[in-house]
Amino acid sequence: MARREKKPVHKVVMTEGKRNIIQQLLQEYDIETAEDIQDALKDLLGGTIKEMMEAEMDDHLGYQKSEQSDNDDYRNGYKSKRVNSSYGSMDIDVPQDRKSTFEPQIVKKRQKDISDIDQKIISMYAKGMTTRQISETIEDIYGFETSEGFISDVTDKILPQIEDWQNRPLDEVYPILYIDAIHYSVRDNGVIRKLAAYVILGINTEGKKEVLSITVGDNESSKYWLSVLNELKNRGAKDILIICADGLSGIKEAIAAAFPKTEYQRCIVHQVRNTLKYVPDKDRKAFASDLKTIYHASDEEKARLALDRVTEKWTVKYPNSMKRWYDNWDAITPIFKFSPDVRKVIYTTNAIESLNSTYRKLNRKRSVFPSDTALLKALYLATFEATKKWTMSIRNWGQVYGELSIMYEGRLQE
Repeated sequence: MARREKKPVHKVVMTEGKRNIIQQLLQEYDIETAEDIQDALKDLLGGTIKEMMEAEMDDHLGYQKSEQSDNDDYRNGYKSKRVNSSYGSMDIDVPQDRKSTFEPQIVKKRQKDISDIDQKIISMYAKGMTTRQISETIEDIYGFETSEGFISDVTDKILPQIEDWQNRPLDEVYPILYIDAIHYSVRDNGVIRKLAAYVILGINTEGKKEVLSITVGDNESSKYWLSVLNELKNRGAKDILIICADGLSGIKEAIAAAFPKTEYQRCIVHQVRNTLKYVPDKDRKAFASDLKTIYHASDEEKARLALDRVTEKWTVKYPNSMKRWYDNWDAITPIFKFSPDVRKVIYTTNAIESLNSTYRKLNRKRSVFPSDTALLKALYLATFEATKKWTMSIRNWGQVYGELSIMYEGRLQE
């Protein structure tokens, strides 16, 4: 596990000059409490900004305030402007010129915030907070109001980044891809609908995890999945050895059309979950243990014998519980040609399950998303938060890569 990088701790170094400034502050502001310090710094910040703007105006006009000039442009009073800072809201006087050509740089025109609040808002949004929760938090911490519309506008700034990320070039070859869906409630024209967020996670040739795509939709079909897979091709992906997915409608046909040489592996974890879905607790552990004898079998023939035994044992009590294993057997069996190390990579979905746990937190913090765009923004930011830790290759990747190179001869670089 990668060690968390510690943030550098600021070390206070006192100098004679700093001591003199502090003494002046104590005398000027009658400081007695930490709150008094904040108020003093807020006042100093406002005064410093005003002095810097005056200097900018001198530079713009070409002469100082106390000097005479033949310049036909000249100072034309002040205009009050309210800005939000880390110390709260403050009013500053912005110098004006007659021709209105002055463009201050310290606080630009139309800039209403000097506290890096945008990044704080985006960070809170990434953690799944709603616009209302963010607005209330900012008011509690900084003492100024931010409307939900303002917060939405701030987070909209990442939409071009999302588009660039969704269209970024991909590697030519991915040994393994996982496709999974998580469902969210989204408001659409006053009606709450269930939409699926489809996540495509790749394991690249270095054995590192990489989220390739996130799409939001409600129309699973072979046509839909073909468009998704073709988009991967258009971004540079030429070959995928194995795609592991649950029984998404139309996925098998789409894979065959877009990547004919790619092996479709039914997700074993989902297969087991679906089997045990309606099994009560008293039988769940024993049933799950029996299912392991199927997907832990050393080869396909032994797995089929185990399947028949498990079916015979449990079908009387739970009719049709094993039907999907027979229906999906052709998509379950590819796993049996691999060693335990490769199987573990494919059917233990740790790679995507850890990511999904991040996405599920969004559901716990928001019962309904106001739009599919709001959902996409939250997913994108949550993905970036989660993937910051993805710096290492998956365990035993060298051995896994070697075996895949033999199994899929000529398709991986030696």
